[in-house]
Amino acid sequence: MNLKQNLEQKLGKEIAHADERELYYALLGVTKELCAGKEENQGAKKIYYISAEFLIGKLLSNNLINLGLYNEVNTLLAENGKSLSAVEEVEPEPSLGNGGLGRLAACFMDSVATLGLNGAGIGLNYHYGLFRQVFADNKQKEEKNPWIEKESWLCNTGIHFPVQFRDFTLQSTLYDIDVPGYESGLNKLHLFDVDTLDENMVWEGISFDKSQIARNLTLFLYPDDSDRAGHLLRIYQQYFMVSNGAQLVLKEMDEKGYDVRKLYEHAVIQINDTHPSMVIPELIRLLGERGIDFDEAAEIVTKTCAYTNHTILAEALEKWPVEYLEEVVPQLIPVIRRLDEKAKALYPDERVAIIDQENRVHMAHMDMHYGFSVNGVAALHTEILKNSELKPFYDIYPEKFNNKTNGITFRRWLMHCNPALASCITELIGEGWKRDAKELEKLLAYKEDPEVLGRMAAIKRENKQKLCDYLKETQGLEISADSVFDIQVKRLHEYKRQQMNALYAIYKYKEIKAGRLPKTPITMIFGAKAAPAYTLAKDIIHFILCLQKLIENDPQVSPYLKVVMVENYNVTKASKLIPACDISEQISLASKEASGTGNMKFMLNGAVTLGTMDGANVEIHDLVGQDNIYIFGKSSEEVIKLYDTNGYHPEQYYDSDTTIEELVDFIISKELIRIGDPENLCRLYKELISKDWFMTLLDVKDYIAVKEKMLEDYEDRAGWEKKMLVNTAKAGYFSSDRTIAEYNRDIWKL
Repeated sequence: MNLKQNLEQKLGKEIAHADERELYYALLGVTKELCAGKEENQGAKKIYYISAEFLIGKLLSNNLINLGLYNEVNTLLAENGKSLSAVEEVEPEPSLGNGGLGRLAACFMDSVATLGLNGAGIGLNYHYGLFRQVFADNKQKEEKNPWIEKESWLCNTGIHFPVQFRDFTLQSTLYDIDVPGYESGLNKLHLFDVDTLDENMVWEGISFDKSQIARNLTLFLYPDDSDRAGHLLRIYQQYFMVSNGAQLVLKEMDEKGYDVRKLYEHAVIQINDTHPSMVIPELIRLLGERGIDFDEAAEIVTKTCAYTNHTILAEALEKWPVEYLEEVVPQLIPVIRRLDEKAKALYPDERVAIIDQENRVHMAHMDMHYGFSVNGVAALHTEILKNSELKPFYDIYPEKFNNKTNGITFRRWLMHCNPALASCITELIGEGWKRDAKELEKLLAYKEDPEVLGRMAAIKRENKQKLCDYLKETQGLEISADSVFDIQVKRLHEYKRQQMNALYAIYKYKEIKAGRLPKTPITMIFGAKAAPAYTLAKDIIHFILCLQKLIENDPQVSPYLKVVMVENYNVTKASKLIPACDISEQISLASKEASGTGNMKFMLNGAVTLGTMDGANVEIHDLVGQDNIYIFGKSSEEVIKLYDTNGYHPEQYYDSDTTIEELVDFIISKELIRIGDPENLCRLYKELISKDWFMTLLDVKDYIAVKEKMLEDYEDRAGWEKKMLVNTAKAGYFSSDRTIAEYNRDIWKL
């Protein structure tokens, strides 16, 4: 293909005379044509990865990398006075996910295609996605986040299925997004939508009439479920997703001439968290319509479905009241009741019931009884599931449980977001790492080489400057590339403990006020969205934004400390923040973070982790060794014991420690109350001293001490640069290619 000719033909003009938007649409067209010409991965057995979220990020550069065209396009544009990164800015980011769960699903799609496996993703085509976050009056406000344009990555397949609800039937339309593997075959991401959707029904912010299902079904990801209508809408969405998915699986079985009684020989359905759990009773129901009796249908489905657990938090394991399901999908109730009866006949233990004594359906319980595999997503997480959270199921089905530590598409998180570091690595160890991330270990040969360490440090400095320029341009924020970049970006949740990091900012503010100045200035960067109905998470955002304002306006403190919150954190912003990071904040309460994947991306880009022994931090610690990570806080065993014995009382820490008391009291100090909203700040203050469910005050003193040690060690530049190199060199284990190879070896057996 002559790229220049093809592009200019699409543009109708020379590249040099086109603007960024024209270039984006032309490159979109070229890339889609190339994907259309690629052979889809084939095989006698197929993996269907079904997930409420696919946080795929912008696709142009990722697809160009996987098609082997990135460098050629980059060079061609540069020769014509254009910049590929400027073209990328035009591309809207698909709003199809929220956090790690959705980003992981996107990484998995990339790796399934790269490994040449026959597979597809199944999800929903949300028009406004989660929401667009804006800051006003130092608070989060939610706005709709449209991303679908006339020309996009979506391709209307013309495939439709009827989905029956209690009072009406909706017809779906299937849209596909191509997923090219890295120098490999191609798979599809299948996204279902409704043609009756009405984007104009959204009024102020993200409010809309939740009862108008035909008009609102695919508007938003995770619509506000603080009321009954919100709960019902989520059930409508979930059933729409799984019914379409199940019908598509059976359609493809029929087209290949396979016997649906042998479904498990040709299909594996991976249930990504509990949102798609209704695929189990729906498939059994559809097989029943084909004349297969209940017990056989249940056995077929059990051999076909596998479940990934992503959480230790009980509230995230969905439990739907039977009456809600009856209102939305009455046809599933007889199936679920029979599945519950079968399970209770074998295992009368109330803890493993599908329908509990309060008449609620436990989705995860259905997945574990009627699936053949249950996996956690990090070594520690899986052990906690087996020994604590899901122990009654592990006692019954030990053979079903296995661990699959999460991974990331390391090509995207190096070649795309940190091309200078990627080029440097290739120069040092060759191209092999792009295919096999374990080859990054070859970098260890250079850990005593001052020239190589200096080069990597210079690249980091350059990335920090780029982030400074970007934040100034997009948010008017002034920060210095000569400061330490201490970054915490992820969903806003109390268990991730952004509130503890903010207490450190208060500690540092007070130190500077007292004349104890840091050797190198510190820039603390946050990025996080709070779920619209999660009041306390929004209070924490308000608290951080008030601190940002306070410090910004204090000439005594601001030269030495900055607190900034990035607005509307998403994949695009992550790709600018991660290469610039010095200190990677992974500070969840031990035993609460299933895995984390941000920790892996930061590590890959040469950041050093400050974290608890939680999730995949445990495996990072094992890989890089004690000298190249900073660990603080109570262990998961100690934390679990405190929960079991009701042994943690925050007021005791507050009352007995003047440092903790001063930090917490500052939340309602006159300095902050002047800036902020007393209601939000007082609520957070009371929460920390009376409840503090995720034990901020338990670990805060140790956190401060270890962070101070880390900042001291940062001053030894040669020592720190060595830590950076070791982290990058050891990150290869966390490739999603490795994770998917393990899924295939142990679960899917394609």
